[in-house]
Amino acid sequence: MALPPKFKGHRILLTDTSAPTPAGGPEPAHTLEIYLDYVCPYSAKLFNTLHTQLLPALTSRPGAPLQAPLQILFRHQVQPWHPTSTLTHEAGLAVLRLAPTRFYDFSAALFKAQRDFFDVNVVNETRNATYRRLAKIAAESAGVEEDEVYKLLAVPDVPAEDGSLNVGNAVTNDLKTVIKMARLVGIHVSPTVLFDGLVVNEISSGWSVEQWVVWLKKNAV
Repeated sequence: MALPPKFKGHRILLTDTSAPTPAGGPEPAHTLEIYLDYVCPYSAKLFNTLHTQLLPALTSRPGAPLQAPLQILFRHQVQPWHPTSTLTHEAGLAVLRLAPTRFYDFSAALFKAQRDFFDVNVVNETRNATYRRLAKIAAESAGVEEDEVYKLLAVPDVPAEDGSLNVGNAVTNDLKTVIKMARLVGIHVSPTVLFDGLVVNEISSGWSVEQWVVWLKKNAV
Protein backbone atom coordinates (compact mmCIF):
# COMPACT_ATOMS: atom_id res chain seq x y z
CA MET A 1 0.00 0.00 0.00
CA ALA A 2 1.18 3.51 -0.82
CA LEU A 3 2.44 5.91 1.82
CA PRO A 4 0.71 9.32 1.83
CA PRO A 5 3.28 12.14 1.79
CA LYS A 6 2.07 13.50 5.13
CA PHE A 7 3.15 10.21 6.70
CA LYS A 8 6.68 10.29 5.28
CA GLY A 9 8.17 10.01 8.76
CA HIS A 10 6.93 6.41 8.88
CA ARG A 11 9.48 5.46 6.21
CA ILE A 12 13.08 4.37 6.57
CA LEU A 13 14.90 3.73 3.28
CA LEU A 14 17.95 1.50 3.31
CA THR A 15 20.18 1.05 0.28
CA ASP A 16 23.27 -0.92 -0.56
CA THR A 17 25.58 1.51 -2.32
CA SER A 18 27.55 -1.37 -3.79
CA ALA A 19 24.53 -2.73 -5.67
CA PRO A 20 24.44 -1.90 -9.40
CA THR A 21 21.93 0.73 -10.50
CA PRO A 22 19.94 -0.12 -13.66
CA ALA A 23 20.22 2.28 -16.57
CA GLY A 24 16.55 3.13 -16.23
CA GLY A 25 16.98 4.60 -12.78
CA PRO A 26 17.24 3.52 -9.15
CA GLU A 27 16.35 -0.07 -8.40
CA PRO A 28 12.84 -0.37 -6.91
CA ALA A 29 12.88 -0.98 -3.19
CA HIS A 30 11.47 -3.99 -1.42
CA THR A 31 8.91 -2.96 1.19
CA LEU A 32 8.74 -4.24 4.76
CA GLU A 33 5.57 -3.02 6.49
CA ILE A 34 5.32 -3.53 10.22
CA TYR A 35 1.92 -3.09 11.90
CA LEU A 36 2.43 -2.24 15.56
CA ASP A 37 0.37 -1.22 18.58
CA TYR A 38 2.12 1.03 21.10
CA VAL A 39 0.53 -0.80 24.05
CA CYS A 40 1.11 -4.33 22.77
CA PRO A 41 4.06 -6.06 24.51
CA TYR A 42 4.79 -8.16 21.41
CA SER A 43 4.87 -5.04 19.25
CA ALA A 44 7.36 -3.50 21.66
CA LYS A 45 9.56 -6.59 21.44
CA LEU A 46 9.59 -6.57 17.63
CA PHE A 47 10.16 -2.81 17.42
CA ASN A 48 13.04 -2.93 19.87
CA THR A 49 14.77 -5.67 17.87
CA LEU A 50 14.23 -3.69 14.68
CA HIS A 51 15.31 -0.34 16.07
CA THR A 52 18.23 -1.27 18.29
CA GLN A 53 19.68 -4.31 16.49
CA LEU A 54 18.40 -4.89 12.97
CA LEU A 55 18.79 -1.37 11.59
CA PRO A 56 22.42 -1.14 12.76
CA ALA A 57 23.08 -4.59 11.29
CA LEU A 58 21.62 -3.55 7.94
CA THR A 59 23.63 -0.35 7.72
CA SER A 60 26.99 -1.51 9.09
CA ARG A 61 29.99 -1.90 6.83
CA PRO A 62 31.66 -4.08 5.73
CA GLY A 63 29.57 -7.16 5.07
CA ALA A 64 26.11 -5.61 5.42
CA PRO A 65 23.45 -8.20 4.56
CA LEU A 66 21.32 -5.87 2.44
CA GLN A 67 21.59 -6.78 -1.22
CA ALA A 68 18.82 -4.54 -2.60
CA PRO A 69 17.11 -1.32 -1.50
CA LEU A 70 14.63 -1.85 1.31
CA GLN A 71 12.06 0.53 2.69
CA ILE A 72 10.65 -0.10 6.15
CA LEU A 73 7.23 1.35 6.89
CA PHE A 74 5.81 1.77 10.38
CA ARG A 75 2.08 1.06 10.24
CA HIS A 76 -0.30 1.95 13.08
CA GLN A 77 -2.41 -0.96 14.31
CA VAL A 78 -4.92 0.52 16.75
CA GLN A 79 -6.53 -2.25 18.80
CA PRO A 80 -9.75 -1.43 20.73
CA TRP A 81 -9.17 -4.04 23.43
CA HIS A 82 -6.29 -1.81 24.51
CA PRO A 83 -8.22 1.36 25.46
CA THR A 84 -5.16 3.60 25.34
CA SER A 85 -4.15 2.31 21.92
CA THR A 86 -6.10 5.15 20.32
CA LEU A 87 -4.52 7.78 22.55
CA THR A 88 -0.95 6.59 22.12
CA HIS A 89 -1.24 6.35 18.35
CA GLU A 90 -2.74 9.82 18.25
CA ALA A 91 0.39 11.00 20.06
CA GLY A 92 2.53 9.31 17.44
CA LEU A 93 0.62 11.08 14.70
CA ALA A 94 1.00 14.40 16.49
CA VAL A 95 4.78 13.95 16.61
CA LEU A 96 4.74 12.88 12.99
CA ARG A 97 3.09 16.18 12.08
CA LEU A 98 5.43 18.35 14.14
CA ALA A 99 8.75 16.55 13.63
CA PRO A 100 8.54 13.71 11.07
CA THR A 101 12.25 12.92 11.28
CA ARG A 102 11.90 12.24 15.01
CA PHE A 103 8.95 9.87 14.75
CA TYR A 104 11.06 6.76 15.36
CA ASP A 105 12.76 8.40 18.35
CA PHE A 106 9.37 9.05 19.91
CA SER A 107 8.18 5.55 19.09
CA ALA A 108 11.22 4.04 20.80
CA ALA A 109 10.58 6.12 23.91
CA LEU A 110 6.88 5.29 23.98
CA PHE A 111 7.47 1.56 23.60
CA LYS A 112 9.95 1.79 26.45
CA ALA A 113 7.31 3.50 28.60
CA GLN A 114 4.35 1.45 27.34
CA ARG A 115 3.54 -0.08 30.75
CA ASP A 116 2.68 3.39 32.00
CA PHE A 117 -0.25 3.31 29.58
CA PHE A 118 -1.58 -0.16 30.36
CA ASP A 119 -5.14 -0.37 31.72
CA VAL A 120 -4.34 -0.34 35.43
CA ASN A 121 -2.15 2.75 35.08
CA VAL A 122 -4.70 4.91 33.26
CA VAL A 123 -8.06 3.83 34.61
CA ASN A 124 -8.29 6.65 37.16
CA GLU A 125 -7.10 9.55 35.00
CA THR A 126 -8.91 11.64 32.43
CA ARG A 127 -8.25 11.32 28.71
CA ASN A 128 -6.62 14.74 28.58
CA ALA A 129 -4.40 13.83 31.53
CA THR A 130 -3.15 10.83 29.57
CA TYR A 131 -2.52 13.12 26.60
CA ARG A 132 -0.48 15.40 28.82
CA ARG A 133 1.78 12.51 29.85
CA LEU A 134 2.20 11.49 26.22
CA ALA A 135 3.06 15.06 25.26
CA LYS A 136 5.79 15.08 27.90
CA ILE A 137 7.34 11.91 26.44
CA ALA A 138 7.21 13.51 23.01
CA ALA A 139 9.00 16.61 24.25
CA GLU A 140 11.71 14.59 25.97
CA SER A 141 12.32 12.16 23.10
CA ALA A 142 11.58 14.07 19.90
CA GLY A 143 12.57 17.64 20.73
CA VAL A 144 9.08 19.02 20.15
CA GLU A 145 7.28 21.51 22.36
CA GLU A 146 5.14 19.72 24.93
CA ASP A 147 2.36 22.31 24.65
CA GLU A 148 2.30 22.02 20.86
CA VAL A 149 1.82 18.26 21.07
CA TYR A 150 -0.84 18.63 23.75
CA LYS A 151 -2.64 21.21 21.64
CA LEU A 152 -3.01 18.64 18.85
CA LEU A 153 -4.24 15.97 21.26
CA ALA A 154 -6.48 17.67 23.81
CA VAL A 155 -10.22 17.23 23.47
CA PRO A 156 -12.33 20.28 24.41
CA ASP A 157 -14.90 20.01 27.17
CA VAL A 158 -17.46 22.22 25.45
CA PRO A 159 -19.60 21.54 22.36
CA ALA A 160 -18.49 22.74 18.94
CA GLU A 161 -20.14 25.79 17.39
CA ASP A 162 -22.69 23.58 15.64
CA GLY A 163 -23.54 21.84 18.90
CA SER A 164 -21.76 18.57 18.09
CA LEU A 165 -20.26 16.66 20.98
CA ASN A 166 -18.04 14.04 19.30
CA VAL A 167 -15.52 16.67 18.28
CA GLY A 168 -12.31 14.62 18.42
CA ASN A 169 -8.99 16.39 18.29
CA ALA A 170 -6.60 17.82 15.69
CA VAL A 171 -5.25 14.42 14.62
CA THR A 172 -8.55 12.52 14.52
CA ASN A 173 -8.65 12.54 10.72
CA ASP A 174 -5.10 11.21 10.50
CA LEU A 175 -6.05 8.43 12.91
CA LYS A 176 -9.04 7.54 10.74
CA THR A 177 -6.75 7.34 7.71
CA VAL A 178 -4.23 4.93 9.25
CA ILE A 179 -7.01 2.73 10.63
CA LYS A 180 -8.67 2.56 7.21
CA MET A 181 -5.33 1.67 5.63
CA ALA A 182 -4.91 -1.28 8.00
CA ARG A 183 -8.47 -2.47 7.43
CA LEU A 184 -8.10 -2.35 3.67
CA VAL A 185 -5.39 -5.00 3.80
CA GLY A 186 -7.13 -7.08 6.46
CA ILE A 187 -4.76 -6.59 9.38
CA HIS A 188 -6.31 -8.00 12.57
CA VAL A 189 -3.60 -8.15 15.23
CA SER A 190 -0.22 -6.76 16.14
CA PRO A 191 2.48 -7.25 15.28
CA THR A 192 1.85 -8.18 11.67
CA VAL A 193 4.57 -7.97 9.03
CA LEU A 194 4.08 -7.62 5.28
CA PHE A 195 6.84 -8.03 2.72
CA ASP A 196 6.16 -6.61 -0.72
CA GLY A 197 2.45 -6.51 0.05
CA LEU A 198 2.01 -10.03 1.44
CA VAL A 199 1.63 -11.09 5.08
CA VAL A 200 4.64 -13.07 6.32
CA ASN A 201 3.25 -15.28 9.07
CA GLU A 202 6.61 -16.86 9.85
CA ILE A 203 8.05 -13.59 11.18
CA SER A 204 7.64 -13.46 14.93
CA SER A 205 8.15 -10.86 17.62
CA GLY A 206 10.49 -13.40 19.20
CA TRP A 207 12.88 -13.40 16.25
CA SER A 208 16.48 -12.57 17.01
CA VAL A 209 18.42 -10.16 14.85
CA GLU A 210 20.26 -13.15 13.39
CA GLN A 211 16.97 -14.67 12.22
CA TRP A 212 15.98 -11.38 10.64
CA VAL A 213 19.30 -11.12 8.81
CA VAL A 214 19.07 -14.66 7.45
CA TRP A 215 15.51 -14.06 6.24
CA LEU A 216 16.37 -10.76 4.55
CA LYS A 217 19.42 -12.26 2.84
CA LYS A 218 17.12 -14.85 1.33
CA ASN A 219 14.21 -12.58 0.40
CA ALA A 220 15.44 -8.98 -0.05
CA VAL A 221 17.42 -9.63 -3.22
